[in-house]
Amino acid sequence: MKRAEDIIIRPYITEKSNQEIAQGKYTFIVDKKSTKTEIKNAVEKLFQVKVLAVNTINYQGKEKRLGVHTGKTEAFKKAIVTIDTDPKPVTYLGKGGKEVTTAKKYKTSIEEFGVGQ
Repeated sequence: MKRAEDIIIRPYITEKSNQEIAQGKYTFIVDKKSTKTEIKNAVEKLFQVKVLAVNTINYQGKEKRLGVHTGKTEAFKKAIVTIDTDPKPVTYLGKGGKEVTTAKKYKTSIEEFGVGQ
């Protein structure tokens, strides 16, 4: 099994990704072979947030040219992770029919996102 630090490579910062932070959507460059479940578990472990959804996009490398030299940009996988910005306490029936409420200790945002970029 891969470590969480190996799955999440770096944040992907653009104008659009910065606007989506208001809706709780964070964008990361991830390992090309990682699955949505692995990405979800890695984000929850690294940032202590509750992940609601993971959308992934594979990008192929493009042909680029500088003068007579041709090359290819790197192919990468992008993941848009939607986190729970309003975690509600969980209520269930305990022993003897009593209602038990537990508050999960989740953060409502990722403060480390985009720092130092």
